[in-house]
Amino acid sequence: MKHATISLIALAAVTSISAIAWAGEGPKGHSHDDSFSAGEPGDPKKPARIVQVTMGEMDQKMMFMPMKIDVKKGEQIKFVLRNNGELEHEFVLATTAENLKHAEAMKKNPDMEHDDPNAKRLAPKKTAEMVWKFSKPGEFEFACLIPGHRESGMTGTLTVK
Repeated sequence: MKHATISLIALAAVTSISAIAWAGEGPKGHSHDDSFSAGEPGDPKKPARIVQVTMGEMDQKMMFMPMKIDVKKGEQIKFVLRNNGELEHEFVLATTAENLKHAEAMKKNPDMEHDDPNAKRLAPKKTAEMVWKFSKPGEFEFACLIPGHRESGMTGTLTVK
């Protein structure tokens, strides 16, 4: 009986720790509080302007094409993302300050993957889509936060007017 009681206590402790871990925000800098600086996840059932973004490496530089995107406040965009490179890349949409903070967290946890409403990580030669509604005006950034990629030029500017 004593062994069963100890097992139940251990199980309760593990369950409590798991619940606390799930309730938290995950790895540092990787919050899932559903508030985004650049707007909000779009509705894939509603019309959207399609913007294709290609990522890859060229002449020892990593880049996005296009590097600048202009949208109107309230506009919904369907990003068609394509990794034409030989390395994994990601597209993370946020403010520059948020991306810089998250890039520091990525240095400590380089295998952190993004498949969030405002971020997608793509293997070489793969594609993905992301629908986003730009409800807030301002200047935002899309960047690859895999360590070393941002530093190699993998950033772009998105302006909402």
